[in-house]
Amino acid sequence: MVNRNKIKAVIFDLDGTLVDSEPNYFASDRKLLAEYDIDFDEIMRNKYVGVGSREMIGDIIKYHPISETIENLMIKKNKYYTDIAKANTVVFPEMIRLLDILKKNNYPTALASGSSPEVIELVLSVTNLRHYFDVVLSAEHVAKGKPAPDIFLEAAKRLGIPAENCLVLEDAQPGVEAAKRACMRCVAIPYLIAEPLHDSFSKADMLFRKGMAEFAAETVFEWLTKYGEFSQEIQIDNTWTHRVK
Repeated sequence: MVNRNKIKAVIFDLDGTLVDSEPNYFASDRKLLAEYDIDFDEIMRNKYVGVGSREMIGDIIKYHPISETIENLMIKKNKYYTDIAKANTVVFPEMIRLLDILKKNNYPTALASGSSPEVIELVLSVTNLRHYFDVVLSAEHVAKGKPAPDIFLEAAKRLGIPAENCLVLEDAQPGVEAAKRACMRCVAIPYLIAEPLHDSFSKADMLFRKGMAEFAAETVFEWLTKYGEFSQEIQIDNTWTHRVK
């Protein structure tokens, strides 16, 4: 019998999922917004974790008197970010391990990020990750960023894989929502792990509640190869949740 639920491709978020880029973004955003007398503190930053750069800037200028256009602000932000990222971009080791396993087993992969195309290409270059991906997409390539499903649906389209046969790895609430709206399965590895987690994380098919500290590539690969048999949600060792038979 054909398993129509089989996962045939894997789509990765970039920031906070593949690379620990949030400190770099925080530093670049603080530098940018300080020019307009805005104190971009951690509380304000946490509101935008997982939100695309363009959407974040668009939201900020709604509430602060900034006369610059979004385009000009994006140019400045990308300049500050790339200067920092060239010297300080950390890749999560277990994510490299998962990419190696997927490549060895011939799974198509895509990158779907809220960052600008220029930033994505820079990060992939300095981390030597570009060769892992068959498709690379920025939120600027689609009509709406996360939590809209557009970027994941476009990634599936370019991979040539039906959405229902794709798995998404995400660290933030908007990305989890986008994956589920795209009718894809989702592994969630929260970047911000303070309890209680946002309700959206409960929609994930596999949830590592304590984030990257507990993420295991082999565990995810074993799970995704068996997906379709799973139906009941249980808690394992009080750390991560998945659906098992």
